[in-house]
Amino acid sequence: MMNIMEIDGYRAIVKYDPEIEMFRGEFVGLNGSADFYARDVENLKREGAISLRVFLQACEERGVVPRKHYSGKFNVRIPAELHSGIVYAASAEGKSLNQWIHGVLEKAVQDEASHGDRS
Repeated sequence: MMNIMEIDGYRAIVKYDPEIEMFRGEFVGLNGSADFYARDVENLKREGAISLRVFLQACEERGVVPRKHYSGKFNVRIPAELHSGIVYAASAEGKSLNQWIHGVLEKAVQDEASHGDRS
């Protein structure tokens, strides 16, 4: 399960780093890097908001769009047997391979969002 923290509409993945005994948050989907650290959730939220504000200010100063643009296309390499099984599963549901995979991925993201830490 991923731990996702949302701050001002931007999502960050949160992990615990046992070496430094702190939580580390890293915003995802940005045209750059913005991370933050704290020992507890309250301070993690505060530090995340500061980190995001600094990142957005830097983007504005440099004329950079803060969020990455995704094309909606990506390649995945899988074993031939799995590929065959996916084609059969899609056909059994009367869907194209793309429609079936889209549905499976969409459900996985929704399931993760409902189980993750959406602070």
